[in-house]
Amino acid sequence: MNGSLQGSLLDLAERPGLRPLGDGSVRRTRLAGGAWLDVRPGWLAGADELFCRLLDAVPWRAERRQMYDRVVDVPRLVCFYAEGESLPDPALEAARAALTEHYLGELGEDLVTAGLCLYRDGRDSVAWHGDTIGRGSRADTIVAILSLGTPRALLLRKTGGGAASIRHEVGHGDLLVMGGSCQRTWQHAVPKTARPTGPRISVQFRAAGVR
Repeated sequence: MNGSLQGSLLDLAERPGLRPLGDGSVRRTRLAGGAWLDVRPGWLAGADELFCRLLDAVPWRAERRQMYDRVVDVPRLVCFYAEGESLPDPALEAARAALTEHYLGELGEDLVTAGLCLYRDGRDSVAWHGDTIGRGSRADTIVAILSLGTPRALLLRKTGGGAASIRHEVGHGDLLVMGGSCQRTWQHAVPKTARPTGPRISVQFRAAGVR
């Protein structure tokens, strides 16, 4: 890993802990097509400590995928925890439970899986996409993203192409939640960057049957 984590001066908690969600600190943006976006900056206190724990505890793996006529390396490391599997840290179990409680009225079901991505430096990225494998292609759902480590840009645009219309720099315990029709009617991406940047871990909590 080429980059190193630059800790946040605002995150001085010794142990990871969740800040409130129901106190008005979650900012919701209504998007076109029945989609919405929630942002809660600094939701997880002690996020830098959790980042370091996950960096060591998670069995990160590299993937390769078919791209047109060749197989290429996926530009990030990944790990997926399916429904019923224990998560690699109690702080993630607590985060998933708190998100389920907060969004149960809108989602109507629990968040049960967790996908983790490690962006090692600015060369790692994820292209424009929606989480439309499974039920996300036909039904409203929620994808809740907890960002740890160095902030990176997360972009959104309407499905169909064009330039990004929404940009958030997320890291150091920030929470970003895409809800409603967002996975069908909008796309999101984490672009490469040429500027020196440290590593980031993204934790995506989803309901059953959503990828």
